[in-house]
Amino acid sequence: MAEAADIKGISHSPARRWLRRTASVILGAPLVATLLAGPAAPGAQAGEASKAPAGSSTVDVTLDSLAPSAPVKGDTLTVSGTLTNRSKETVTDARVDLRVGPRLFGRTSIDAAAERTGYVPGSDPAAIGGKYTLKIAKLPSGITQNFTLSVPVGKLGLDDAGVYQFGVSLSGQTSRAPYEQVLGIERTFLPWQENESDARTRITYLWPLIASAHLTAETGSDEQQTPVFADDDLAAELAPGGRLEQMVSLGSQLPVTWVIDPDLLAGVDAMTKSYRIKVGDTTIAGKNQAVAKQWLTK
Repeated sequence: MAEAADIKGISHSPARRWLRRTASVILGAPLVATLLAGPAAPGAQAGEASKAPAGSSTVDVTLDSLAPSAPVKGDTLTVSGTLTNRSKETVTDARVDLRVGPRLFGRTSIDAAAERTGYVPGSDPAAIGGKYTLKIAKLPSGITQNFTLSVPVGKLGLDDAGVYQFGVSLSGQTSRAPYEQVLGIERTFLPWQENESDARTRITYLWPLIASAHLTAETGSDEQQTPVFADDDLAAELAPGGRLEQMVSLGSQLPVTWVIDPDLLAGVDAMTKSYRIKVGDTTIAGKNQAVAKQWLTK
C-alpha cells in the first residue's frame, strides 16, 4: 500500500504530469501520421515484420529487352521482362501496364528519374491502358513469370524528339490489401526521333590514301623541266589490281572519308604529263600517263 501510495503521489507531481503529457504527444504522433497517410501498404500493417516488402516493392519488375531501342515513326515497341512476387501473399487481379512521359530535359532530370525506386503518384505517368495491358489472374508468392507487351509507337504520345521516361508497372491486390495498387515498377529511358534518318547513328571511316615518295627533286634537261621519278613503282600501284587502285575502287562503295597525302596527288598529277624514270645513271621516258589519268578521275 505504501508503494501504491508512492506511485500515486509521484504521478500527481507537476513534473510527472508534464512528462506524461509529453509522452502522450510523442506516442500519438505516429498514429496521427498513419491516419493521415491512409491504409497501410501490404506487409506494413500491425503484426507484420518491418523487413517484409511493401507497396510498390512487393513485386520485382525486371526489364530484359526493349526493341527497337530507339524507335521511329511506324515502329512497334516490344518490351519483355520478368515479374517476381517477393511477398508472402498471392497477388491477384494483376495487370502489367506501360507508362510513358514526360520528355526529360537535361542530365539533372534524367538522374532524378533514375534515382526513384518505388512508385510515386504524380511523378510516374499514368498507364497507357486499353489493349496494351497484360492481365495476370494471380502471381503466387516467390513465383517468377515472364511477360511481353507490344505497342505501336503512335500510341505512346511521343511529341518532340528527345528522351522520355518509360516504365513498366504491375498493379494488383493481396488478401491483406484488397484494393488495386501499384505493387512493382521498373523504369528506363526511351529515345525518340520521328524520322529514321534522324535516329540513325552516322559513322564514317577515315581511309588514308598515301604512298612512299617516288618523285625526285631532279628535272629533265629540256626546257619543260620534265619531272623525274626514282622508279616506276607508283604506276604499278595505280594500275588495275594495284594497291591504290583497289583502295579507290572499294572506297567508292563504302561510307569513307579520304585522308589523302598531297604529295601523292602531286606525283600522280606529274605522271599525267611527260615524265622520265631514272635507270642507273640515265633516264627514260615514262609511259603510264593513261593509268595516272584514270586513277585521278576515279
